[in-house]
Parts: sequence; structure tokens; C-alpha cells
Amino acid sequence: MSDFHQNGIITDFHNLTRRPLDALEAELVQFSRRRPMSLILPSLFTELEGPALANIVEELARVPYLSEVVIGLDRADREQFLHARRFFSRLPQHHRILWNDGPGLRGLDAELEAQGLAPQQPGKGRNVWYCAGYVQASGRSEVVALHDCDILTYDRSLLARLFYPVAHPYFNYEFCKGYYPRIADGRLNGRVSRLMVTPLLRALKQIHGPLPYLEYLDSYRYPLSGEFAMRSEVLDGIRIPADWGLEIGVLSEVHRNYSTKRLCQVDLADAYDHKHQPVSEQDASGGLNRMSLDIAKALYRKLATQGVTFSAEGFRTLKATYYRLALDLIEAYDHDAVMNGLSLDRHGEEQAVELFATNLLEAGSVFLDNPGERPFIPSWNRVRAAIPDLPARMAEVVERDNTGLG
Repeated sequence: MSDFHQNGIITDFHNLTRRPLDALEAELVQFSRRRPMSLILPSLFTELEGPALANIVEELARVPYLSEVVIGLDRADREQFLHARRFFSRLPQHHRILWNDGPGLRGLDAELEAQGLAPQQPGKGRNVWYCAGYVQASGRSEVVALHDCDILTYDRSLLARLFYPVAHPYFNYEFCKGYYPRIADGRLNGRVSRLMVTPLLRALKQIHGPLPYLEYLDSYRYPLSGEFAMRSEVLDGIRIPADWGLEIGVLSEVHRNYSTKRLCQVDLADAYDHKHQPVSEQDASGGLNRMSLDIAKALYRKLATQGVTFSAEGFRTLKATYYRLALDLIEAYDHDAVMNGLSLDRHGEEQAVELFATNLLEAGSVFLDNPGERPFIPSWNRVRAAIPDLPARMAEVVERDNTGLG
């Protein structure tokens, strides 16, 4: 049961009464007549073989208000794509799979690359970007939601609560971000959000002052959650990173484009568990190691657009300030866990903080050494300006993939 406190500069939708799901869905069915809704599911093929996605699909099959489900499928060959078609065929809603590694979409990607418009690296951001372009081209919805495909505790009430603030015809919200407690198997999870993002934002405020952008990001209870909903037109004008900076990048773009009065967050669940990333201390290309690097770079780039100037000396100061704040937070989390009968590995938490502190400097070096880097995927507005018929041709490719191939 969450509290009713409005603790930041965006509206917070709480879960105060455990309102029955049937009541929420009945309203959403009514809302869908005015604001049709689509869901984006960015997925790796391996997630079709995991423990979470089969249950997610079973739950989605019972959702009565969805107009469309769009699945972005990464790392799949032809046989795996055909398996995915069979896997998702149980969905009664109109659904289409974007076979991102198929020849049709690869051909369009090469065309975008020739114009300097293609995503520069594979990843969740690239997957979501192509799905967003397809949703715009299909024209089936006015509200779009996105959530991950590895949620072990998924039930469809999460989706109903995620859609509600943006789908309600008398609310004026353009964007809604989900949050929840990261607790599973008696442990407190969510290390990157707890131990990196929160103390990093506070360190940046301590050094650079209470910038509106930093106050805004610090208003989100879980800025790294993979669940958000938005009006479909929001997808047109945002530029997002292709890497693990996706969530921070999306929050930054909606802040740039909309008043904070049009943005909100919602309590989605009492319990949330999904695939846990390893720390990967020895491998900067994977796990929380890579994630923390990408997130730090995304924050630095966005702050630079706000007029913040960085230097090597400034990054060293930031590392020291962050490190002290993060250690203080570990103690607070430890005490909170004890009171709630949860476990927390203080040694592992401090090791993670040491890695994150090192990566703040590494991300700073990358930022300073690559001033000409193009870190963000161009907006779909720009793509349509350069290649007006590409979204329509992408829709044709997706249709052929989903209805052909034998």
C-alpha cells in the first residue's frame, strides 16, 4: 500500500484502495473508443524461451481494450522468427512482430544508414525506436505503452494502471512512467537505481545547483523502470539513445518537449521481479557495468544541452561527491531492509558503488574525448522529412514478414 504524498514536480498516481481490476478495465474499454491503445514489447528471442514471457502473453490475451500489440524481436534467425509467430499467435488482438534481423528491415536499416539516420548500435533503444516508427505508420492507436518481456511477477493489472492516466479522456497527461518496489526472494534489488542514479543526481545537484532538469529526474521514484505510456504523437519528436541510456533518454526528451504538468508516474505493483543483470566487474560490455556507463553518458549529454560545462577536474569532484552520498544511502537501505525482514549484502553493495564511481570517471572521459559523437537516434519526424515513404514501406515489410515466409 503506497502513501498519498506528492513528492516532486510531476503528478504521482498512488495505489491507495486496491481498486478491482475489472473496474479499471471496464473504464479502459470505454476510453479506448476515444483513445485506442497499443502496446510495444521489445524482446530478445531468448526471452521466448525464458520463464516470464509465456505468462505475459497469457495475461495480455485477456486484456479487452488493446487495439494492437507490436513485438520488436531481436537476435532471431528465420526459423526463430517463425517460432515467434506461432508463440504470439495466441494473442487475440491485432499483433505484428518486427523481425529486426530479417532481410526486409535490414534493407531499410541500410537505407537509413546511407542517409546517416540509422541507429548506430544494436540494443533495446534501437528495438524500441523501430517499434515506435511502426506504431506511427500503422495508425491504430492514440496511446502507446511499453513494458519489458522478462517480468516474472506480471499480471495485467500492471498494464491497466500504466495506461489509465494517459488514456483517460479528461486527463491531459502526455506521458506516464511506472514505478514499483524492487523486492524478490527476500532481497532488496534495483541496485543501479538505488546506488547509482539517485546518489548521482544528488551529487550533480550539490555541484551544479538545483537545476530544473535534475529536480525533475529526482522526482521519479524509479527512473530506470522499463514501463511507460504516452500519447502516440510523443513518439514523433523524441531522440533516444540506442543503449542502456534509453529510460533516462526518454525522460529527458519528454521533459524537453512538454510541461511537467503533462507528465506523471504511477504505482504499478506491490511486487516486481525480472531478470537480474550480473555486475560484470571484469567486462565493461555487459551487465550492470555496461548499464552504468551508458546511463552516466546519457546524463552528461543531456546536462550539456542544459548549458552545464564539464571538465576532467569536475568529473573527479563528481566521483568523490557521489561516492560519499552513495555510501550513506547504503546504510539507510540496510536499516530499511532489516526493519522489513529483508536481506541486503552490504559488501556487494559497496563493491557495486565502487564500480559505479569508477564508471562515472570513465563515462566522463568518453564524453570529453568524443565531442563529435552522435549518441541519439534521430527522431521519426526527421526520418519522414528525409525519406517520406519509409514508414509506409516499413509497415509493408512487417506485413509481409507476418503473413508470408511459409
